[in-house]
Amino acid sequence: MQMPQDGEDLASQPWYHGPLARQKAEALLQQDGDFLVRASGSRGGHPVLTCRWRGSALHFEVLRVVLRPRPGRPPALFQLEDERFPSLPALVHSYVTNQRPLSQATGAVASRPVTRQGPLRRSFSEDTLTDSPARREPLRTRKWSDSQPAGLEHMGQSRQDCSGPGALAMPPSAVPRTGSDPLLLKTQATLGSVADSLRASDGQLHAKAPTKPPRTPSLALPDASGRPPTYCELVPRVPSAQGTRPGQGCPEPETPWWEAHEEDQEDKTFQRPQAEVSFCPPDTTCRLLGPQNRPLEPGVLRTLRGLFLEHHPESTALHLLLVDCQATGLLGVTRAQKGAMGVASGLELVTLPQGHRLRLELLERQEALALAGAVAVLGCAGPLEERAAALRGLVELALALRPGAAGDLPGLAAVMGALLMPQVSRLERTWRQLRQSHTEAAVAFEQELKPLMRALDESVGPCEPGEVALPHVAPLVRLLEGEELAGPPDESCEQLLRTLSGGRRMARDAPKFREVAVQRLRGFRLNPELREVLTTSFVKRLLWGSRGAGAPRAERLKKFQRVLSILSQRLEPDD
Repeated sequence: MQMPQDGEDLASQPWYHGPLARQKAEALLQQDGDFLVRASGSRGGHPVLTCRWRGSALHFEVLRVVLRPRPGRPPALFQLEDERFPSLPALVHSYVTNQRPLSQATGAVASRPVTRQGPLRRSFSEDTLTDSPARREPLRTRKWSDSQPAGLEHMGQSRQDCSGPGALAMPPSAVPRTGSDPLLLKTQATLGSVADSLRASDGQLHAKAPTKPPRTPSLALPDASGRPPTYCELVPRVPSAQGTRPGQGCPEPETPWWEAHEEDQEDKTFQRPQAEVSFCPPDTTCRLLGPQNRPLEPGVLRTLRGLFLEHHPESTALHLLLVDCQATGLLGVTRAQKGAMGVASGLELVTLPQGHRLRLELLERQEALALAGAVAVLGCAGPLEERAAALRGLVELALALRPGAAGDLPGLAAVMGALLMPQVSRLERTWRQLRQSHTEAAVAFEQELKPLMRALDESVGPCEPGEVALPHVAPLVRLLEGEELAGPPDESCEQLLRTLSGGRRMARDAPKFREVAVQRLRGFRLNPELREVLTTSFVKRLLWGSRGAGAPRAERLKKFQRVLSILSQRLEPDD
């Protein structure tokens, strides 16, 4: 089979289906190896390669890396795992013709494209996936000019008065007056209506010299500063579907809640801080879990596996950073919560007596996430390579969470807790397979991640705002809750002083950590499903079921440790 390589135009590729829901895409795949590329609605039109493999539909997000414009190189690169390609068709062509696995974890191979039936549905956001010159040109409207021979008979008449075979077929509101016509744009038209109104018959009548640029742009260009829009044809913006009134620009996109700064009102009255302040949202209806679910439902675990395989470790790390910042009370804190806890951030509350509930929630969240990561490895009852690939995925996620990357140290501690769990670390054959098949990940785990985690637990690791967006709070939380600190016994006093000193700096630098977290998440495309599965309430219901999630914490942990031990023994029994 030959894959077309005619430039960057996705519309000419038979395997590209445009905006297509996940369920409809899965229904089109009949046999192993069938694949298509679609624009994901939940990812803002981002390309996703959907492939059927071993009876299941897998979804792989194609990462688009934007480059600085330079002569002789493409404006963006596309990649699935490691290798990057100058275009999306080039990526598909390489993987299909060479029969390369789309990911090392699944081994899925795309071999037969599912041809698109019918015309391609397009949205303006899809133009970001292509870089052809034709797509970069803004949509130009046909100039109404009485200098044409066919228009001489209409001299002195308005457009509404023109009729007959020489008149335009489109309504006056569909295309703005441009060129020498002095009137301004009266009605904004959506991109689809403008495109539908331009027909081949309108390209009458005679060839003429290049037209002057229009006095008003064909698409509205609002200025972020609130000033009247200026003329520019190079960076068009799409008006809203409802249209705007004359003189108004397009509404700017709503600022994400994690970037919005709430203005504090002066309140000189003293309010007694409350002890019951929680940033863990109450149990709500989950999209992937029913109202009454059992622990570790196989269907839900398969869905979660596909969801995580669809995202790169960097994307998953940013989702985890967002949820961790909300659970810690660094982002999304309301004015009512600030008044109730007496401080402006959860990083300050965790050091105070009234932060007892928050400290317990943070401990339970880290433990639950670590158990879920262990299940991702111990639940792989298939080939040995499958478990090694699961280990590699956790290592790559830990690398994406480390300081200097996402900088989410609580998330890093949870992932490392899963990798260092006794039931996981005892799998000698699995770790040996990791060193053989994924040597780079194994070396990074031994030489970088393990020393880093040891330093963080002993309160000597990196903790400055900038390379860290959310500090490691577990040592301080365990100390304040009366638990023993990890580390050599002869250095316990020094470690105690380091932990307390680090807690004071953490509370003092809480505004700086918030700024760093907002900067990390700027331009971040949120997937609601992935965000939901990373919340504490979802992980608890996944592990212990809807009934067991309400049991006492110590009892739940004790029972689940036995479950993990049984799974580990089944995978690699003791000799």
